[in-house]
Amino acid sequence: MKNIITKIFIAAMALFMTVGCSEDFLDAPVPTDAVAPDVIFTSREGVEAFISGIMRRFRGQYTSTDSAGLNSIFYARSLKGNDIIQSNTWFNFDYANDNREPTYRRTSFSWNYCFYMINQANALINGVEASDLAASDKKELSAYGYALRGFFYHQLVLEFCPTYSADKTFPAPPIYTELSLTGGPMSTVDDVYKLIVSDLTKAVDGLTASRLGKSYINKNVAQGILAQVYQVMGNWQGAADNANAAYGGNPTAVLAPASYRSGFADISNVEWIWGSAQRTDQSNYYWNAPASMADHFTTSYSATYINNDFVNKFSATDVRAYFVRKSTSITSTSDYRYWVTRKFTFTFDGDNAIIRTPEMILIEAEAKARITGKETEAHDLLYVLQKNRDVNAVKSTNTGTALIDEILLERRKELYAEVGVEWFDAKRLRKGITRTGNHRIGTAANLTADDKKFYLKIPQAEIDANPFIDESVNANR
Repeated sequence: MKNIITKIFIAAMALFMTVGCSEDFLDAPVPTDAVAPDVIFTSREGVEAFISGIMRRFRGQYTSTDSAGLNSIFYARSLKGNDIIQSNTWFNFDYANDNREPTYRRTSFSWNYCFYMINQANALINGVEASDLAASDKKELSAYGYALRGFFYHQLVLEFCPTYSADKTFPAPPIYTELSLTGGPMSTVDDVYKLIVSDLTKAVDGLTASRLGKSYINKNVAQGILAQVYQVMGNWQGAADNANAAYGGNPTAVLAPASYRSGFADISNVEWIWGSAQRTDQSNYYWNAPASMADHFTTSYSATYINNDFVNKFSATDVRAYFVRKSTSITSTSDYRYWVTRKFTFTFDGDNAIIRTPEMILIEAEAKARITGKETEAHDLLYVLQKNRDVNAVKSTNTGTALIDEILLERRKELYAEVGVEWFDAKRLRKGITRTGNHRIGTAANLTADDKKFYLKIPQAEIDANPFIDESVNANR
């Protein structure tokens, strides 16, 4: 076991240097002095340094501008929907819903990146559990690894499979719970979700509210991830309970409407439960979507536009209605360049949100709208958020499906261009996405319910290298 851990650590060190042991850990994981593998798991400080190195890999200049870490996966999902528009530059093929073939960059990156992070999580879990650390430290630190592994397996199964309720027997990515240098056989969607729930349950049990900074995982983050998983699985009580715990149960205490127009670049924002932090000397530079794509007022790609049909869903007094015309020279609303958003401000030290409190509030609201006898609570939660964002908001009288649809729209209005919420909701609920308005690529990029374009094919490089996977794996993809 020690030899395997050492090999994995050396491989990781080829890509990053872990932060040195110190009593003061910065909120942003910063690689400085290397920690020798034979001391990583002999102290809590050594393990925390290893964790800092792992978290630094949430962003990086990997293969290209649209393959830059977790943010790239999220942004590709955002562009597959109806609400935002991409010009003919980076992420263009994601926007066209035509980026899923076995040799394509999106397919290879999403697979390799998620498995890289899973391998690091396994190194953490295996190393901690085989160590002589105090029992309390072993429980908490291994729980961190379980949270990471559960999170990235969820990203994998979202990217490479139909949704949970569509086909639980569908071939899913291989499951690795031990350090592995060789490939394994495909699993099933059901197998992967069982692992995810098991991992995240252990994470919630083992983690505490304390952490090294907001770019790290704690109990609240693990509960937020589990709430998202239960959304996909249709476990509405589990989704409601974990979402409530993630934001703390008092929605008015964790909402700050003025911050919505502050640029979405500061992890200290009270609404951010979990984010990926940056510093100017550790920047991802122009690889940092969404800001590098959506900001038209700072030197950047300025490549993302807003669908005019989506703009029309906001009232004039909604703080989130932060849209402006691209240029007075563009006079037709049918021009895809007509509207841009000022939601994101691009800077080299701008942070990225991963989980925010409004998402958790709306998960709880949706879940309670689907639980018999809880509709009043759903109304109350929805109205708290709506009133917080729009002083003229009126409490909804919708019931049943109409109330759920209103909550789903609120999710789009609140979270657009952040984590791919429109795509996520359409996929898990087995609905299509129809392009309307002034899209650059319109109906050709529509998604039908359970469309195969909701997931990627298995990379050709994996088929070539893994003796347990052959060409037939993509026959029904």
